[in-house]
Amino acid sequence: MSLNSVNIMGNLTRDPELKILASGKSVCSMSIANNRVYSKGGEKVTEVSYFDIEVWGQVAENCAKYLKKGSGIIVEGRLKQDRWEKDGKTQSRVRISANNIHFMPKRSEGGGAYDQSSSQSSSEAQAVDAMNPSDIAWEE
Repeated sequence: MSLNSVNIMGNLTRDPELKILASGKSVCSMSIANNRVYSKGGEKVTEVSYFDIEVWGQVAENCAKYLKKGSGIIVEGRLKQDRWEKDGKTQSRVRISANNIHFMPKRSEGGGAYDQSSSQSSSEAQAVDAMNPSDIAWEE
């Protein structure tokens, strides 16, 4: 028996990169920063971790269309390890293969109300707010 499940929230560190494969499938690559704040010796310490994410299908296309550097997201997925040979040595990296991406609402600079001054049209903003990637069928 095994379990491989990840839930993480963070902000994009760069704009999403969408690729359409020869097979016609869409894949989007993103990277998020996740902060851990704790106290050490009475002082507040912030530890930042960075995670690479891949998502497939219609959800990938929606991420590329609506997200940009700094956007907040919640990712549900699993860890995936890639291995390859380079100069006779085995290399590897672990990334998150997302099942669902939840878009976080945009906040105003004060952190309170929603930001209505976004460059998105109101219909695009409504589409993002109404979009639930778990309702969209996608295949790996």
